[in-house]
Amino acid sequence: MGIFWDLVQQDEIEKQKEKANSVEERVKLLEEELTSTKVLLRKTLIALETHLVKDIDGDGKAG
Repeated sequence: MGIFWDLVQQDEIEKQKEKANSVEERVKLLEEELTSTKVLLRKTLIALETHLVKDIDGDGKAG
């Protein structure tokens, strides 16, 4: 019975390890996507401020 229990525990450990790797991978992808979104948003804001010649984000300058 001890060997069987060890195998079950090892299987559970492997499953948890795979989940952790999957979560870490997903977090990494989400962080990269967030960075890309921030860059695009900043470019869009600059273009809009330049077009409208107006300070939209309150940083004291237009564009």
